[in-house]
Amino acid sequence: MTATETDILNLKNRFGIIGNANLLNHAVRVAMQVAPTDMTVLITGESGSGKESFSKIIHQLSPRKHGQFIAINCGSIPEGTIDSELFGHEKGSFTGAHEARKGYFEVTNGGTIFLDEIGEMPMGTQARLLRVLENGEFIRVGSSKVLKTDVRVVAATNVNLLNKVEQSRFREDLYYRLNSVPIYVPPLRERGKDIELLFRKFATDFAEKYKVKPITLTEDAKELLLKYRFPGNIRQLKNLVEQISVLSPDQKEISASVLDLYIPKESTLPALYNGQHGAENISEREILYKVLFDMRKDVNDLKKFVHESFRNPDQTAQLIKENASLFSDLRHEESAGAHDKVLTINPPRSSEEVGVPEEVQDITHVTEDDSLSIEKKEKELILRALRKNNNKRKYAARDLGISERTLYRKIKEYGLEE
Repeated sequence: MTATETDILNLKNRFGIIGNANLLNHAVRVAMQVAPTDMTVLITGESGSGKESFSKIIHQLSPRKHGQFIAINCGSIPEGTIDSELFGHEKGSFTGAHEARKGYFEVTNGGTIFLDEIGEMPMGTQARLLRVLENGEFIRVGSSKVLKTDVRVVAATNVNLLNKVEQSRFREDLYYRLNSVPIYVPPLRERGKDIELLFRKFATDFAEKYKVKPITLTEDAKELLLKYRFPGNIRQLKNLVEQISVLSPDQKEISASVLDLYIPKESTLPALYNGQHGAENISEREILYKVLFDMRKDVNDLKKFVHESFRNPDQTAQLIKENASLFSDLRHEESAGAHDKVLTINPPRSSEEVGVPEEVQDITHVTEDDSLSIEKKEKELILRALRKNNNKRKYAARDLGISERTLYRKIKEYGLEE
């Protein structure tokens, strides 16, 4: 049965979903239509866009609404314990397993499990999950007995799973099994005037909470608000309104100049574009890695150029022509006062004439030790984050922009347990 506009409005009021954007209404409509079935749903959208609300809609409108609903963040469970958390374990199956324990798939029999950040699930656990989705079977850790469960799975991710499939970091069969019905939750910047509606709602809520006057925006402040991209989406907007409500209690109407003090300055870092939903912010860590990779390539190319030019001095002019990209930006980097200078390279007649060092003469290839070590830089970043947060991995992972599970894996990989 097709959901009417009235049905959608009533459902949004019931679950506290604010906004009238077409993409948002479409997501609600799909959730309403798929809820009565037992089909697996994959919810995609950026962090903070409200994906969990749609999992609750699906559960509450389904025949399973009287069963249990459990929301699990796959990225926050360490890789070594996620199988036990989801599927349970037997007594003595591993160190610390003092008694048998039921997993989420066992205790939620007849209900719904919401697997958030499904892209962070380890490959081994993905195989176990696929078996549950295919035939409702699972095995506890440390057991050989096959158990049955009747659980509906709703998954969510803020990354492009197809990219992970191509990188062999996510099972292709599991992806297509999860993606029976896709629901795309739009980011705040794609919802237009919904930002103003949400601002007013949060302003009213915090005025009541802190016993202050609800703040409003001038017209120029509204324009400024709509121009901001809100990488943190609804969560970021809510925090922004709370901050202004507390720190500007005597200002009922917020001007653009005041609002500008609270809005974070736009990053000058470039944005990545994927083929699915447009632009996404790239972290400074990822930018650093890309720069290091590019630097390594340029250094390696330069080494090869120097080596070949000394080995074949008569062909240096041709080598310069073939490696023009190495020198294309040099003239642009000259200072304004020296803009007329032209780079000239006079090739030697032979390597003996210039006294080529043995190190240069012995170059035959670029070794791994000669190149920049990305792994070393990553290890240094992890150590710095751990020291900064007094070895509290949860906060270190947040600073690094990775999941806690990924940090655990990296710590083990680099031998940083101590």
